[in-house]
Amino acid sequence: MNPLYSFQTAGRIVAGINSLKQLHAHLSIFGEIKNILLVSTPFFKEHSFNDMITEQLKTLGISYDILAEVEPEPTISHIEDLYGKMAGGEYDILIGLGGGSVLDATKLLSVMSTNDMSLRSMVGTDKIKQKGVPVILIPTTSGTGSEVTPNAIVTLPDEELKEGVVSRYLLPELVILDPILTLSLPPSITAATGMDAFTHSFESFISNKANPISDMFALQSMRLISRSIIEAYENGQNIIARHDMLIGSTYGGMALTSAGTAAVHALAYPLGGKFHIPHGEANSMLLPHVTRFNLDHIEERMAIIAKEIGVIKDGYSGSQDAANQLIEQIENWTLKLNIPQDLKAFGVKREDISDLAIAASKVTRLLNNNPKTLSIEDMENIYKKLLN
Repeated sequence: MNPLYSFQTAGRIVAGINSLKQLHAHLSIFGEIKNILLVSTPFFKEHSFNDMITEQLKTLGISYDILAEVEPEPTISHIEDLYGKMAGGEYDILIGLGGGSVLDATKLLSVMSTNDMSLRSMVGTDKIKQKGVPVILIPTTSGTGSEVTPNAIVTLPDEELKEGVVSRYLLPELVILDPILTLSLPPSITAATGMDAFTHSFESFISNKANPISDMFALQSMRLISRSIIEAYENGQNIIARHDMLIGSTYGGMALTSAGTAAVHALAYPLGGKFHIPHGEANSMLLPHVTRFNLDHIEERMAIIAKEIGVIKDGYSGSQDAANQLIEQIENWTLKLNIPQDLKAFGVKREDISDLAIAASKVTRLLNNNPKTLSIEDMENIYKKLLN
């Protein structure tokens, strides 16, 4: 266990079925509000929760603008373009409604509004100089946990990589977790984002920075997700399963805030940056193979997970058996969730492996959390296992 550890998260979290309808009741924490910017994707206006938010703002006499243009896996230039479209707007609050890309974009737009520095210069840890415009985050997927983390991920096309902006100033003032908003998620997104959330918690639990706070959130996250991910995938209208997945995702975000993710995420970033593989799918493909590489360093921790999520019962033949059963369970989930297991499906070729490994080796912020050191050759071998 890491001898020193810390924890930070959103200022206030409001959760439960139909909690979005109570948005108006929590705006008082911000004082006087004249104008709000709603940040989302182009699909925002097609959903009923659009009206659910705007009608509450109208009732309170609050003006608002809508910036519904966030793209998946946003690049630095895309975020800068979005910021340009905010120019001239004086906003008291930014509300981000959507998946991880929207939540990350909203956090970045907040600090870009108050810091005289380029977004590129914010990449890294604790580079942002001052607090941004107050933020409310409302996730509509159950995956990234971005609503409770001090992180935002951006794609760097020139480097064919994703990088993190990490700062306490990215933590929102208010989070609303309403599982109703996730009922319309298609199965493929339910699968990818759900496995992303599980990976956050799994890696936080085996991270070099794992600690009692992160362990608590990571284990409960994995309990919730493991019992509900298949049901949420097969029966998306099951509100109990959707609630489990949403809270499990948020707990995963809290776990990684304290302990950090590790090699799975480091190897996933180049796959997203170069081949635009959705982040959750990349994590799902890599998780069993990276875990087998780490196995001799994390066997006991994996046995704990296996027992906590019901993969094994009392009387199993030891921690190695438990760890192997857990890996098999993860592989079974990806099969049932129809998550691709071959990088060729995304255009990856054997001649790309060296460049991918070199790019992954640069993600030292996450590789330093991994319980076992990976060489370039180790990373190449892991990628090769996904070229069938």
